[in-house]
Amino acid sequence: MNGEQLTAVYRNNSGEIISFQTSGGRIISYRKALMEAEQGIIEGIHIYESEDGSIQLNPSEASSFDDFPSLY
Repeated sequence: MNGEQLTAVYRNNSGEIISFQTSGGRIISYRKALMEAEQGIIEGIHIYESEDGSIQLNPSEASSFDDFPSLY
């Protein structure tokens, strides 16, 4: 793999992921992570459409981001 990976998550008070840390040390928003995954900059991520029609990210090596370390 040549692209960056997502390594940690930051959640809001409701438990929703609002940003990620990358293997390159960058902190990026969920939207930016989605865009970069679509462009192939971020690797190891599956993009899918949820039941409500929104576009979501999911790690390819795990069932969810629950096992990722939390930021802050």
